[in-house]
Amino acid sequence: MTDLWSQDEVHFQQHGSACRMWIPPEVKDPVLLHHPTRKSVGYFGAVRLRDGKLVWQRETNRFNGETFLSFLKKLRRESRGWRRVVVIADNASYHHAAVHRGWRERLADTFQLEYLPPYCPSLNPIERAWKLTRRLRIHNQYFPTLESIIETVEDLFQDWSRGNPLLRQLCAKI
Repeated sequence: MTDLWSQDEVHFQQHGSACRMWIPPEVKDPVLLHHPTRKSVGYFGAVRLRDGKLVWQRETNRFNGETFLSFLKKLRRESRGWRRVVVIADNASYHHAAVHRGWRERLADTFQLEYLPPYCPSLNPIERAWKLTRRLRIHNQYFPTLESIIETVEDLFQDWSRGNPLLRQLCAKI
């Protein structure tokens, strides 16, 4: 048996995002607070397609080969068992880094990284999870601090880390 995971990275910006929303007719000039900053927080994430379990890791520095290796090791620990693990990833340069090539080659029988075609992010099922995260927690929200958006996003990620039927259904459509 094989466990199929969809992996990607994402940034959530402190200024949030505005989208269409309902405004009561008596409000003539709605005000949506917006924090003037470019601060953001990044996450590695992977969704197991069989049950919608999310494994995530906040990245405070930059996405690179070393931080990706750290996430792959976490993902392997989370998916331990008798199943073989196949991870679908995009073609970011650090997904091919020499830093983790030896580690992946040693585990090739039980842990494998497969790449999507270049420039095809819509084929990666986890993109739907990022879109849902924005819709449920980010859109039309004001975040006065970076910590407030971290708390909001990670609260949702904690719920999804036990497996989620909605994520399973959303990400299983390939």
